[in-house]
Amino acid sequence: MVEAGIQRKLPPWFWAVAVLGIAWNIFGLVQFMGAVTATSASLAAKGMTPEQIDVYLSIPFWMNFAFGVGVIGGLIGSILMAVKNKGAQPVLLASLVAYVVLYIGDIVHGVFAALGPPQVIVLTVVVAIAAALLWVARFSDKQRLAA
Repeated sequence: MVEAGIQRKLPPWFWAVAVLGIAWNIFGLVQFMGAVTATSASLAAKGMTPEQIDVYLSIPFWMNFAFGVGVIGGLIGSILMAVKNKGAQPVLLASLVAYVVLYIGDIVHGVFAALGPPQVIVLTVVVAIAAALLWVARFSDKQRLAA
């Protein structure tokens, strides 16, 4: 019989996901900082065409804001998940919503059209990982409640 107040042990893969979520979002934070500090010269050095640079540098503030909320929310949410804090779910939900907003912005503002399939693939993976992190946070909360 399980004594009241004892938490069910989370599977080892939960800890791997939490740690990988933190690492992934630290990488995302580096990408975000590069995006908001980008210049024509730095983008040209990465091989972007003048047309791609124009599109990239004309991204509206709200899209960069959504990127920031997505990545910072993902990092904070992953940390909260790793310390088994129930606050992880709403933070990771905000992150996912922000990335969906960014995805829509990339469609509407021509970022996908300008940068092509690699940008579509990268942002699709980002949204999928954000959704997976939210799912894992919900799973861990259900495990704790089931104890």
